[in-house]
Amino acid sequence: MKRPIFISIGLASLLSFGIVQAEQPTVHLYNWSDFLAPETAKELSTAAGIALVQDVFDDAEAMQSKLMAGRSGYDVVMVPDDLLPNFVKAGVLEELDRTQLTNWSHLDPEVLKKLQVNDPGNRYAVPYMWGTTGIGYNVDKVTQALGANAPVDSWDLIFKKENISKLSTCGVAMLDAPVEIIPIALHYLGLPPNSKNPDDYQKAEALLRSIRPYVMYFDSSKYPSDLANGNICAVVGWGGSVYSAQQNAERAHSGINIAYSIPREGAPVWIENMVLLKDAPHPQQGYAFMNYILQPRVTAQNSNYVGYPNGNKDATPMINASLRNNPALYPTTEVMSTLYPLETLPLRLERLRTRSWTKIKTGT
Repeated sequence: MKRPIFISIGLASLLSFGIVQAEQPTVHLYNWSDFLAPETAKELSTAAGIALVQDVFDDAEAMQSKLMAGRSGYDVVMVPDDLLPNFVKAGVLEELDRTQLTNWSHLDPEVLKKLQVNDPGNRYAVPYMWGTTGIGYNVDKVTQALGANAPVDSWDLIFKKENISKLSTCGVAMLDAPVEIIPIALHYLGLPPNSKNPDDYQKAEALLRSIRPYVMYFDSSKYPSDLANGNICAVVGWGGSVYSAQQNAERAHSGINIAYSIPREGAPVWIENMVLLKDAPHPQQGYAFMNYILQPRVTAQNSNYVGYPNGNKDATPMINASLRNNPALYPTTEVMSTLYPLETLPLRLERLRTRSWTKIKTGT
């Protein structure tokens, strides 16, 4: 899932930018950084008479800790689908009142269906953006390292030593995201990506440790700029972030050719969702905000800005052609069938996965 650079935008700083006006009702949003088009806040104020107060995070675990503690002061929070069961079990979320979400009908039934793995009955979450975790790469450098037949459409590019060892000369990066990378390794080994068998995690750890010497770094925020600038040539990353790197390289006229691949073996699909907190101080404004975002024009505006597909079927005609017609970002039905959602693991397995990830990253 999207994990950009941490920036905290508090109420005082927002006031200095004129986003909050004292006479207006407010809605307090906790969101990934740079995950909402800048004009959305201004238009919300004009169209609905509601001022947006936004704090941002770069780490889903930090967000989870804050919400679990309670009394966060937020109304609406952006939550990855795999964390939804934890929040529901803890009683953190308010069950949605669909009568206050008159734009719900714009949502894509296929996205809602995938979301039901972690939100049965679509009771708590409003889909916003979704995406995949795959391989971003510098076309020319990968070709130079591995030849014209480089397996860019396969996880073999990353998990086979003979490939990644050659790519390491031009730089390979990986998300700092055990909840995604370890399931990818499990699936590559022919094991369930959301396995409940502890022995499977030892196998995934062994695979990842075997390629660890060839990974330059694990980070979820710096790889888009490094890919755009030619500092790395391959990354296991998010499709939208790779798309942003591609756009930046094109705008810079750098001649760097960047592409994104959803490997043929399959890849994780994740959905970022708006949820209303049970202790939201401004629930009515929270509903108004979510309903506003669900307008196809507004969803398209945000999708075009962040570079990710969205869960709004009626927004599609308004998506930029470069995004909408990119099969790596808007996959075909055939490719969609190979994607698998991530699930919350039992606590003992979450701890096991975290320990394995520490060993993988440190090489110990």
